[in-house]
Amino acid sequence: MASIETTLVEIQRNVEELIPEAELIAKLKGNHPLRIKWGADPTAPDIHLGHTVIINKLRMFQKLGHEVICLIGDYTAMIGDPSGKSSTRPTLTREQVLSNAETYKNQIFKILDPAKTCIKFNSSWLSKLGTDGMIRLAASSTIARMLERDDFKKRYRNNQPIAIHEFIYPLLQGYDSVELKADVELGGTDQKFNLLMGRDLQKQNNQPPQVVITMPLLVGLDGVKKMSKSAHNYISINDVPNEIFGKIMSVSDDVMWNYYTLLSFRPLEDIVQFKVDIQSGKNPRDIKIMLAKEIIARFHSEADAETAEVAFINRFQKGVLPNEMAQFSFKQGVAITNLLKDTALVRSTSDAMRMVRQGAVKINGKKIEDIKLIPTTGTAVYQVGKHKFARITLA
Repeated sequence: MASIETTLVEIQRNVEELIPEAELIAKLKGNHPLRIKWGADPTAPDIHLGHTVIINKLRMFQKLGHEVICLIGDYTAMIGDPSGKSSTRPTLTREQVLSNAETYKNQIFKILDPAKTCIKFNSSWLSKLGTDGMIRLAASSTIARMLERDDFKKRYRNNQPIAIHEFIYPLLQGYDSVELKADVELGGTDQKFNLLMGRDLQKQNNQPPQVVITMPLLVGLDGVKKMSKSAHNYISINDVPNEIFGKIMSVSDDVMWNYYTLLSFRPLEDIVQFKVDIQSGKNPRDIKIMLAKEIIARFHSEADAETAEVAFINRFQKGVLPNEMAQFSFKQGVAITNLLKDTALVRSTSDAMRMVRQGAVKINGKKIEDIKLIPTTGTAVYQVGKHKFARITLA
């Protein structure tokens, strides 16, 4: 078994904060498997690369012999996590949440060992709290404590609405830790307040408080905001290889290092050497290609990674469209928004309208600006963004 010192070095890689380290050391010295908690609200069907920063750390804990609990927030998703938000989030229906939750379970096991992973749904206990339970939970904190949160504080100062149920969210997440008797909880830096609330509630319930580990946030494809589903700037682990490759290649050279640091399994020494190589004249594109292939091989296969590289080079360096482009046939009279949705070039008609308005849709290389367009008969190549293509025949 690895020493405490060696284990700590492994745990601390890429970690932003470990609160408190002394308690983690004491728990590790207990020489028994720890209960490691991570929770995610299924607000959309995809798990993206930003999520995997934490899930990869969970996998590391599994390899160290600890028990991982993946908590799917099917109850809290209907409230919406206010962390980092400047306005109240729209609520989801129970049906939407359950549909998304099913896809989460399947995607998590692309990284974690199913035999060493416990999947829980927080509706199992939160739905049973009832009015009395909710009142007792609300009594465990104060408005002043809630306003210590940076996002709540800013909204309050700017006279932006804060709904009462948003104050309840951190309490519910903290109560999850009480129910699970978590030893350690992981989350992004934007989750720090919620994670610490778990410590507070465990103490109030005479439990040993969990250690909090926060991880840095992966920057989204826009290079500005964190990667998130709501910002539409993410790479899903379910994206096809060519799409993953193209999206990674689209990030700036500066953002590439954020991706390498948080996503790559390469030794840190290799990443340092890559930076030296670029300073010595190596093309950053070649370093980015290695990262794209590493990610694709992880979620698909090495053969897929090689194929995606060839397709990318043909498309963008040689100007050749992919031979295996998806082909579709429809009757004449279908609106452009429906064509894009039905060929999976976009997720929904509203997404299609948004992409058209942004100038991201082309037919045979010509930009489309009319969201009500009904394309004419014939065969054409439809493109959304830089990386999605389909050959569509209308007859």
